[in-house]
Amino acid sequence: MSSTTRRDFLKHTLLASAAAAPVSFSINALGANERVILGLMGLRGRGSFLAPLAATRSDVELRYLADPDSNFFEPRASAVENHTGKRPVCMQDFREMLDDPELDGILMATPDHWHALGTVWACQAGKDVYVEKPASHSIWEGQQMVKAARKYERVVQMGVQNRSAEYCHKAYEHVHSKEFGKVHFVRVMNSKRHGNVSFKEDKEVPAGVNYDMWLGPAPLRPFNENHFHYAWHWLWAYSGGDIINDGVHQIDLAHWMIDQPLPQKVCSAGNKHYFDDAQEAPDTHTVNWEFDTLTMVFEQTLWAPYMKKTPMEVRDLDMLPNWPFSGTRVEIYGTEQIMFLGRHGGGWEVFDKDGKSVKVEHGYFERSNTDHLSNFLDCIRSRKRPNADIELGHRSTLLAHYGNIAYRTGRKLSIDADTEGFIDDSEANSYVKRPYREPWVVPEIV
Repeated sequence: MSSTTRRDFLKHTLLASAAAAPVSFSINALGANERVILGLMGLRGRGSFLAPLAATRSDVELRYLADPDSNFFEPRASAVENHTGKRPVCMQDFREMLDDPELDGILMATPDHWHALGTVWACQAGKDVYVEKPASHSIWEGQQMVKAARKYERVVQMGVQNRSAEYCHKAYEHVHSKEFGKVHFVRVMNSKRHGNVSFKEDKEVPAGVNYDMWLGPAPLRPFNENHFHYAWHWLWAYSGGDIINDGVHQIDLAHWMIDQPLPQKVCSAGNKHYFDDAQEAPDTHTVNWEFDTLTMVFEQTLWAPYMKKTPMEVRDLDMLPNWPFSGTRVEIYGTEQIMFLGRHGGGWEVFDKDGKSVKVEHGYFERSNTDHLSNFLDCIRSRKRPNADIELGHRSTLLAHYGNIAYRTGRKLSIDADTEGFIDDSEANSYVKRPYREPWVVPEIV
């Protein structure tokens, strides 16, 4: 990197971090190494996106790739090598990379049940973490992640990219303006046509797969393709259905906009009304969160072909989504105006009391992906809190956990603001923390 480029990069870093809350972190000893050295944990799904996003940056060295399924080593490592001219080291056990004193951070794109343990171990090893959404598999795990980040003075960013999108920051400013009025109701949408997960028989573990490592903290059970790779999203042992998978993006966006602490109460309704398949989580799901001065509602239908994410051809253009059929929108109801806010780019639009469009802001989705990683890298250098600091990510993930727990218990729950659990409800509190499988245990004391 030339001295001019380096100065520009550092200038950008300082400007980008100026708005972040200051915190007394110790600085990683990057020394003369001008690039941030990263390892990637999880090579499918978001991992297949993060690998080229990181590898194509001149300020990053993607040194390690880790996944329990070694069948992905060759294609992923070759792709990185084609970008950089240097082949990353591949491993099934990501703990091997933590021994490298030059490693600055981990990009974590594992299944949800690995997020907490991977983050805690990385923090204990002195590494910063970019962990994909959701923050955790349970309420308690999220708490432990926050504790680890603070104890070891680590930068931990959750992968909710809207937190780094300029159009979303402008939306926040407008929602909190006098002309918008007071917000008393928010609707969060998560609707689209989702595929069927067919029933499959248990089978032998495929060659090249370290199944014990893949299961990690989850219960031991025979190998099944539905419990492996993408289908795990819809099974309670590894995730929490689409409210946790996709819905948490919109929930985080809405929770940020309303700037509220935890809700006082939560209730939920729903079922598997459409799919007769191997999914355990509901295909139709509603959640009501009662805050002090407003109500927020989550609505999910996974069988509606007319409800869609913002089309790819619209996400990065000066075009607005077709709001009634935008399946990942947020509606914010003020006493003077209403805002329709797109999650996948598309920007936002405000209507007045007469239903007239009075303000439009366009947004660009792909830029938010790049900017969110840039924010993480900037904070590795500056030691500022990132845009989606793990404490913020934990709070938004809590709302999704509350929705699932209310659904599974079938009743309205009162939330204990001190413990983040539930008041006088032993069944609901049984979901706060999962049992663990040795040696894959999230520690009580991080």
